[in-house]
Amino acid sequence: MNAGNPTRQRGLWQSVQPYLEKESVAAFFLGMSSGFPYAMIGATLTTRLAQDGIDKKTVTAFTLAFLVYNLKVFWAWLVDGVRLPLIGGMGQRVSWMLLSGVLVMAAVANLAFVDPSADLSSTVLAAVLVGVAGATFDIVIDAYRIETLKPYQLGTGSGMSQYGWRIGSAGAGALALVMSARYGWSAAYLACAAFALPAMAMALILGEPKRHRDPIARKGVGEVFGAIIGPFGEFFRRNGAWLVLLFILVHKVGDTLANLTFRLLFDDLGFSNDEIAIWDVGVGFWAYLIGVFIGGVAYAKMGLKRSVLLALVLMAVSNLSFAALAAAGHSNIGMAGAIGFENIASGYGGVVVVAYFSALCDLRYTAAQYAMISASASVVGRFATGTTAGGLIESLGYVNFYVLTTLLALPGIALFWWMSRSGLVDAAMGTAGEE
Repeated sequence: MNAGNPTRQRGLWQSVQPYLEKESVAAFFLGMSSGFPYAMIGATLTTRLAQDGIDKKTVTAFTLAFLVYNLKVFWAWLVDGVRLPLIGGMGQRVSWMLLSGVLVMAAVANLAFVDPSADLSSTVLAAVLVGVAGATFDIVIDAYRIETLKPYQLGTGSGMSQYGWRIGSAGAGALALVMSARYGWSAAYLACAAFALPAMAMALILGEPKRHRDPIARKGVGEVFGAIIGPFGEFFRRNGAWLVLLFILVHKVGDTLANLTFRLLFDDLGFSNDEIAIWDVGVGFWAYLIGVFIGGVAYAKMGLKRSVLLALVLMAVSNLSFAALAAAGHSNIGMAGAIGFENIASGYGGVVVVAYFSALCDLRYTAAQYAMISASASVVGRFATGTTAGGLIESLGYVNFYVLTTLLALPGIALFWWMSRSGLVDAAMGTAGEE
C-alpha cells in the first residue's frame, strides 16, 4: 500500500507544479492587466451608455472601438523591432511593457472624464484611444508571455493567462459597477486604471525574456520594410497557412456577436446593476475559472486538436442559453445558468484555443505574428456587432438573434475538423510549439 503512495504523490505534484512555476505565475498577472482595458470599453461602457439613455444602435456601434485591436497588426512590428530611446536599455519587451502600461492608464483616465450624454463624439474618441493603448499593451503582453513560457508550459501558461484575464476584466468590471453607483463613473474608471500595474511589475521582476531577433536600431528603409513584411511572409509560406487564417477569421464570429450584446439583453430584461454584478460578474467569474481548469486538464489529456474541436462546439451551443434566458424573461436563476454555461465554455475554449494560436508563432516574430492571429480571431465578429447587432436584435428579437449566433459558429467547427483530418493543423505549426 505504502509503495504506491510516492508514485501518486509524484503524479499529483507533476500536475500542479507547472502552475507554480514563475513563468506560469507571471502569465497570470500578465493576463490580469490584459483583461481590464477590454472591460473598460466593453461591458462597462455598454452599461454606462445604456444607463445614460443612448439608443441600442449607437451603443452597439461603440463596439467598433474594439476594431482598433484588430488593426494592431499594422504596428506590432514596432514592438518586435524598434528600440525605445532612454528606457530601451532595460530590454526590448520590458521597455515596451512600461511605455504601453503608462499609455493605457492615461487613456482610461481620459475616458473617466468624458460625459456621453453631453458629448458623444468625445466619448467615441476616448474609447478609441483606450483601444489603441490597450491593443499596444496586448501586443507586448502576448509576446512577453509566449517568449517567457517554455513549450511544455503553453497549456498551463495559457490557462493561467486566462485566469488572470478573467480576474482583470471581471474585477475591473465589478469595481466599476460598484463604484459608479456610489461615487460616479469618473471615480470608477480612475480606480480601474491601476489594473495595468501587475504586468508592468512582472516585466520588472522577471526581466527580459529570451530574444530571438535583434531590434531595429537606425537601420535603412529596406531593412525596416523587411521587418514589417517578414513575419507575414514566413507565416504564409507554411503549408495550409491560408486555410488556418480562414479558420481564425470565422471560428469566433457567432461567439463575439453574442458576447458583446449580453449587457443590452440584461438591461432590457430589467436587471439592476447589483444583479448584474452578482450574477453576470460573480457567477461568471467562478464559472470561467472552472472552465479554465477543465481546459488545462483537457489540453493535457486530449491533445491540441481534439480539445480545440470540443471547445468550438461548446462555445457555439452556449449561445443558445441566452436565447432561453430571453424567452424566460427576468430570472436570476436563468441568468445564473446562462452565464455559468457561457463562461465555462469560454474559459475552456480560451485555454486550448490560445495555446493553439501561441503554438502557431515563429519565435523570431512573436509580437507581429500573434498580433495578426489574435486580431484576425475577432475582427469579423466585432465588425458585425458594431454594424448590424443592434438592428438584428430590433428586427429578429433576442431569441432568434442568439439562435443565429449559434448557426454562425458552424462553419468554423467544420473547417477545423477537416484541417485536423487532413493534417493541416500540424503542417502549419510554428516554432513556438516545437522548440
